[in-house]
Formats: sequence, C-alpha cells, structure tokens
Amino acid sequence: MEKTLRFAAVGCGFWADFQICGWKELAGVELVALCNRTRAKAEALAAKHGVPQVYARAAELFVNERLDFVDIITAPETHEALVLLAAEHRVPVICQKPMSTSYASAEKMVAACAAAGVPFFVHENHRWQLPTRKLKEMLDSGVIGHPFRARLSFSYDFPVWENQPYLAQLEQFILADVGPHVLDVTRFLFGEVQSVYGQTARIHSFLKGEDVATVTMRMRSGMHCTAEMSFASIVEEQSFPEILVWVEGTAGSAALLPGFVLKTTTKQGTQARRLEPPSYPWADPAYAVSHASIVDTNRDILRALRGEKQAETTGADNLKTLRLVFAAYESARDNALVTLGAGRAGGNNETGVART
Repeated sequence: MEKTLRFAAVGCGFWADFQICGWKELAGVELVALCNRTRAKAEALAAKHGVPQVYARAAELFVNERLDFVDIITAPETHEALVLLAAEHRVPVICQKPMSTSYASAEKMVAACAAAGVPFFVHENHRWQLPTRKLKEMLDSGVIGHPFRARLSFSYDFPVWENQPYLAQLEQFILADVGPHVLDVTRFLFGEVQSVYGQTARIHSFLKGEDVATVTMRMRSGMHCTAEMSFASIVEEQSFPEILVWVEGTAGSAALLPGFVLKTTTKQGTQARRLEPPSYPWADPAYAVSHASIVDTNRDILRALRGEKQAETTGADNLKTLRLVFAAYESARDNALVTLGAGRAGGNNETGVART
C-alpha cells in the first residue's frame, strides 16, 4: 500500500477552501495542519475540513509538524519568504501563482529549492482545464497542419476584486494575476516565446493597476500569438474563467469557443463537439471550470511527489511564464519590443530580455 503523504496548507483565504476540496478528491494524502496569520480563519477552515492542527506562524508549523509537502495558498508578496522557509526545512513545496511579485524573487525561490534538493511546484491549473487539454491533443494530432497564428482571449466583466479585495490594491493587476494563466496556456499549446510586445490600460478607475492587457508574441517556432486579457469587457455569455482560443494552421483552423466547444475546420468540412468539464459539488458555479482543474493539477503534482513522473508545472518551468509577464510589463512601460534572451545575460534588466 502506498504511503499516505502528510501535508499542511498555509493561507486560509478565498482560494484555500477550494484547494483543500481538490486535495480531498485524491487518495493517499492527508491534510494535517492549517496555518494563517489570522488564527481564527485557520480555526474556522480546520473545523470545516476536520484538520487537527492550527498555527498562526509558519515557523512553528515547520518545527512541529512532520510534513511530506506544504501547499502555500497566500498572497504573492508572501510567497518568497514561505518558500525559502520550506526549503530550509527540506519540505517539498507547492506555491499558488503568481510565483512572486518580481522575476528576481521567483529566481531566488527556484534556486533555493534546487540548492536544498527540495521539489518545487507551482499550482498553475489553467493548462489542466479539460477543454484546453483536448485542444492540445487536437493540435498535436496534426489535423490542422502546422499552426502559424493564434489568439487567446480571457475577457470578462467579472468583479474578481469582490471576493479577493486585495486585487483592487495591486499596482500591477491583470498581467500579474491573469497573465500567468494565459501565458502559461500559450506556452503549453505553442511552445516557447522569442519576443514580446505588451500594452496595458486601466478602465475601472477605482483600481490601482491595469485591468486590460494585450500581449503579442513571436514564438520560437515562427508562429504569431496574441493574448488578450480584460476585466472590463462585456462579452457573450461564457463560463468564467474560460480561455478562448482561435488557431490557424496550414491545413485548417481550430477554435475553443464559449461553452467549452471545440470546433475544427479543414477542407473536409467543420466539426464541433462540447467538452464538458468534470463537476464537483464543492465548486463555486462562477469558477466551476477552474475549480475542476484543481483536481487534475493536484493529481499531476502528487504523482511527481511519489516519484512516478515529472510534473508539468514545476517552479523552473513557471519561471519561463513569469519572464513573459514581466517582459510584457516592461514592453508596455517603454512601448518597445522585448526579445527574450537565454537568461539574465540576455539584457540589462531583471527579466533577462533585450529591448529593441
């Protein structure tokens, strides 16, 4: 019988309840402790899920508990200190996206875990949404030939700052919060990026940061990709938070449309099918497609923790996505194209990019 892996969750905000529910769908894991700086929130969530131990300080958690991994579900500005603490205690760590608030900080986190020999994963769940996985399978099949142009859209009039109020106070908002999802899906579907041109805007005046962004990319394959993000767009009805995708290939086209519809068109005609994501009773209907993908993300990471495979969403891999996020901010600030180098030597700035 496989060993049951003991874990703790740090952070008991909006997302933590759903993350815990996602873990409870999987066999072979046991949540043994919760930690939150406001202890009462941890106590309330522990009572709901039957968690035996509660802490207000992460340092005490790591000293007192025998853990096989820790799941960090806190605000981005806290991630670095918590990941470094986990590395210090040699505890494998899962971190919510965005990994950190700067590329340099994220690099430090990845390097610390590597030096300590500690597995480090980022909970980047959008690539695990069922419609996105099926689109990837279709592209890999070659039915539309070689893709040469694509557009991805995450555009809603959805007030995410109501259930996560801290988002309204971020100086960098949609690119930092949604950008990791959309740009990770771009990489998942189409490979790595050669150059980035970004533009941002703020439509809701009460927000501190931008709520609209457009990122145009040239992929290393030569194809062109555009990623659109908006929390100010009144669009046709669709399930939040879907990423819609349109792809043109040398032998046809494909589209991931509202309502989880995958449509392909070739010279032989057009086919469409609906890809219904799994349904879980604990999922918030407004986030159902995203909450369903939590389970598959956790399953992939759990298999990696057991040594069965390499996880898709490692910290090292997610660094490549964060480079795109901060390169897009730099491009928007300077109104300039940025070309991604091989690392920090690729430019004179913290994202390792060269401006042109």
